[in-house]
Amino acid sequence: MSEKKEWVLKAFKGEKVDRVPVGFWHHFTSEDEWLDGFSNPAIIEKNIEGHKRFIREVQPDFIKLMSDGYFAYPNPAIAKGKSLQELASIQPLGPDHAWIKEQVALVKKIKQESTEDIVAIYNIFAPVTYLKWLLGEVSGGDDLIADFLVEDPEDLKKVLDVIAEDIASLSRAVIKEAGADGIYLSVQSIQDQRVSAADYQAVIAPSEITVLEAASAVGGVTVLHICGYEGARNDIHLFADYPAQVFNWAVGPEGITLKEGREIFKGRTVLGGFENGKTGLLYTGSKDAIQAEAKKLVAEAGEQGLVIGADCTIPSDIAVERIQWVREALEN
Repeated sequence: MSEKKEWVLKAFKGEKVDRVPVGFWHHFTSEDEWLDGFSNPAIIEKNIEGHKRFIREVQPDFIKLMSDGYFAYPNPAIAKGKSLQELASIQPLGPDHAWIKEQVALVKKIKQESTEDIVAIYNIFAPVTYLKWLLGEVSGGDDLIADFLVEDPEDLKKVLDVIAEDIASLSRAVIKEAGADGIYLSVQSIQDQRVSAADYQAVIAPSEITVLEAASAVGGVTVLHICGYEGARNDIHLFADYPAQVFNWAVGPEGITLKEGREIFKGRTVLGGFENGKTGLLYTGSKDAIQAEAKKLVAEAGEQGLVIGADCTIPSDIAVERIQWVREALEN
């Protein structure tokens, strides 16, 4: 194991390190391609080439491997119908399904072509996210999840538990077979007021915890991303007891600092600090302003149990030097 890899893993575990790691990432394909890579190898090749270019140009402390192209979980029960009654017949794809095997191949390919031994975590979504994306086509679907929960929470939980079985298989495979160091699991509160915190914890949370436990069981690190994509708001307290090592959320929109978040997550490592969008400091600010903010974040949160990054995926057209400015500020 390289010294760089060992250092980042120590930071993830909350151990004392000489410098706070920095991690930013973006998509390498367009939004209209995220669901379609399973049937289009050109999209996957575009994703692979994007990773190679990013690693070469940024030389990151660690890398989140993007699952662009595989956002569509190809379960025939979901494809056939959108009623809960139709979904209730769902069966797992199984660990040998091509959707899982192709993602294993994707991770292997990126790691094989990487010029440095760094921590690599694979981007995976919560079972309910895969479900709602197929129902609502990436943006939306929350209202349908709420409908299902009101209709029959037990049936919805059974559907999510089946999907979780496959996402757990995917998590184990990318770690054991492809050599990923862990997973970055993206979760999100259901954006519908009919779904209470108690509903979420009883019906949805078990499927997400299953995925985290599967990754941990095979020695993988676990990063929980509480996603604020397209302005989604989250009750991050819902996830306070999840068995993850590192937690990431939208610091500004949620009004919860990195230091406050570490308290919510019981002292475990926190990741983030910078706004990810095109109006944020990272994308628009001067070098001096960005570096001052990086140092401020560390001063406020403390060096231990901290990774500096963004709320979510940053714009794909961001200038490489903006990421390097953050790392340079912490190196100095």
